[in-house]
Amino acid sequence: MLVYTNDGVLISQFGEKRRIPLAIEQIPQQMKDAFLAVEDSRFYDHPGIDLIGVTRAFVSLVTTGEKRQGASTITMQVARNFYLTRDKTYRRKIREILLAWRIEQLLTKDQILELYLNKIPLGYRAHGVGAAAEVYFGKTVDQLTLPEIAMIAGLPKAPSILNPIYSVENAVERRNVVLARMLAVEAITREQFKEAMQAPLEGKYHGPAIEMNAPYVAEMARQYMVERYGEERAYTSGFKVFTTIDSKQQQAAIDAVVQNLLDYDHRHGYRGAIANPWLAVPELDDQSEQQQPLEPVLMLPEPMWDQTQVIEYLKQYRGYQHLVPAMVMTVAEQSAQVIRRDGTQGTINWDGMKWARAFITDERQGAAPKTAAEIVQPGDVIMTVAATDGSLALSQLPEASAALIALNPKDAAIRALVGGFSFAQSQFNRAFQAKRQLGSNIKPFIYSAAFDNGYSLASLVADAPISHWDASAGVAWRPKNSPEVYDGDTRLRLGLAQSKNVMSVRLLRAVGIEKIRQHLSKFGFPLEDIPPNESLALGSASFAPLDVANGFAIIANGGYQVKSYLIERIEDQHGNRIFQQQPKVACPECEALQQSMTEFTELTEFAEIAADQFAICPALPVDQAQQAPHVVSDTNTFLVTQAMNSAIWGGGDWSAGTGWNGTGWRAARALKRRDIAGKTGTTNDAKDAWFSGFHPNLVATSWIGFDDHRRKLGSTAYNPNLGSNQITGKEFGAKTALPAWIKFMQVALQNMPVQSFTAPDNIVSVRIDRSSGLLTHRTDSSTRFEYFVAGSEPTQYAESLVQPVDPFIDNEVQQPATVDDELF
Repeated sequence: MLVYTNDGVLISQFGEKRRIPLAIEQIPQQMKDAFLAVEDSRFYDHPGIDLIGVTRAFVSLVTTGEKRQGASTITMQVARNFYLTRDKTYRRKIREILLAWRIEQLLTKDQILELYLNKIPLGYRAHGVGAAAEVYFGKTVDQLTLPEIAMIAGLPKAPSILNPIYSVENAVERRNVVLARMLAVEAITREQFKEAMQAPLEGKYHGPAIEMNAPYVAEMARQYMVERYGEERAYTSGFKVFTTIDSKQQQAAIDAVVQNLLDYDHRHGYRGAIANPWLAVPELDDQSEQQQPLEPVLMLPEPMWDQTQVIEYLKQYRGYQHLVPAMVMTVAEQSAQVIRRDGTQGTINWDGMKWARAFITDERQGAAPKTAAEIVQPGDVIMTVAATDGSLALSQLPEASAALIALNPKDAAIRALVGGFSFAQSQFNRAFQAKRQLGSNIKPFIYSAAFDNGYSLASLVADAPISHWDASAGVAWRPKNSPEVYDGDTRLRLGLAQSKNVMSVRLLRAVGIEKIRQHLSKFGFPLEDIPPNESLALGSASFAPLDVANGFAIIANGGYQVKSYLIERIEDQHGNRIFQQQPKVACPECEALQQSMTEFTELTEFAEIAADQFAICPALPVDQAQQAPHVVSDTNTFLVTQAMNSAIWGGGDWSAGTGWNGTGWRAARALKRRDIAGKTGTTNDAKDAWFSGFHPNLVATSWIGFDDHRRKLGSTAYNPNLGSNQITGKEFGAKTALPAWIKFMQVALQNMPVQSFTAPDNIVSVRIDRSSGLLTHRTDSSTRFEYFVAGSEPTQYAESLVQPVDPFIDNEVQQPATVDDELF
């Protein structure tokens, strides 16, 4: 089974038997000649049974009493390989002869030879010459040399012991027999024979020609195929599975997650060497009064280990992603010489290790080091990474975990998925298996419910502390903003963009918890996983990153309920398409066309003709059955998108002193494009950090946290060795999850043109006063244009304002809570 990206890049192979099916025309003539010379030189002359060979085998049996010669033709081998066992019995032989005779009547010689060369077992799970070429030489069949062809042709006699991986000597001896047979039947010249006989042969296993290492995606595809077809059929049918993954975006996602985890891990400090075989506890003499156990001390071996000894010792430690184990050999003032497990030697200069102050806790780090000896010592087994310029740097395997998922919002096709730092480190796929609290990533959906219940981007909600007595718990619940800054009556655009916690709680109270829960379920969140209390406003609900990305896709596509999928199509071994995904697709054009069709059929007697004509939408095209249900209005999602755009770009007039930043301002600085919207999220105690955001054509969610739910992401102090461009202070969504989202989007958006968020037809824009959200005659920096659903725009002018009152807030409506405040 082969698993590919949507653009045809091989991700993985699964199965007991490795095959690369080839048409007879794709197999080099020299390869055919080699097999015919050694296996069945009269193949094109006999009717499936070679009487001369049978006679020879019979004579051998009579004279020796042993079944030394099988007399099997290629046709008989095809019969045995497809239908029979390899048992050496007369019964099996007779059946083999009868089947061979029948096969010759049904197929041409070339068809039989094609079956044989694709089916024959050739060792190391390789079945057929295409797979053997890849396994033993890492080549395609058209790239093989004559001696390589002869080696493969010699394998059918005993593939387990004649292959060069098991024994180069055996393989060379058998290869030379094949070359001699080819010379005897005049398939090669004597000059070719002499040259091929002298060619060296390597004994090395070549893994599948994987073009992209995406194991989390490959495992999801494998599980899907096993569930659909059963394990045996999935692994042995030669299926080609094409996923929805975009290879460029997938690589960008892998790089973003890996780098972000390394950056997080490094700023929290160095946890020390993996091991050091040169450390030993000194022995005490009988007179010693030492009571406390002695610390191990460095005892350099004599003589010092050479490169071979170091590499042999390092074989017990595996690498992860770009991390390669190495041993420190010598330490200078601000550098260290190392030997890596792959045999390369190099120097870690000060720039590659000066980050490594000691890790104390997730909240504390040691003093910045000044010398290399404060960090490493000879014999230390460490992790290293190589820079593009060839230099080496000290690193370590991150303890935190992360996930990144990207979708096409039109149909929720998964374009990129990363479930952790390394599949070799952990096969747990956090992209869809880890349910984590959302924190403020929930707020766009809360605000969406508010917009469906009479609120607008200009509505004022009190940004003021809340204190609610919970009689059942005997304590007061006091959700707080983070930072604890309160601005009084604040417009909803700012409330979402600046992630005001207390405003979210007040909206939940005003709209009603049950209305909020029902609204959130429209975005694909299971109702049973949405807590029925006020903690919901602060993100106490737990969902997997894939669920979150799916929800944001519905905002990005205008409110159409799409469902994520990974498998685009499946082909059999002959390239026939046996499955094609039929996803629900967001199609505003289709919806408009259906409306036009309805109006048309009400006015004409040709209803049936109209229905046939408009059954397929010419905009995509999309069959009506594939059109995703429109669960949230496009006006609603447009307003949410506007607030999320402000979370990245902020607002106001900086020159006039009214400018302000949203929580995702780093994305604006890095990407410098207006067609993006996003939302940060951090849970209570910073155990989970999120950033979800989108372009009209791409949605992505980034999460980071520890698999151990007890650990917090913590905080970091300033490291004087690293200068001003470093992240310090408490970890939260904007600092910890957003960098991976930015790094991914920098690549993923490269070929996507800048496009504005188009306002629906029933959206109007009017000038409002920034303080009150009411209409204004002024045109200075205290005003701005704001979007409203037509008919809901304010009618009162700020100049005539006496006392603004929010009619939706009822401070008497109180609900019990279960969690403390949370960060943005």
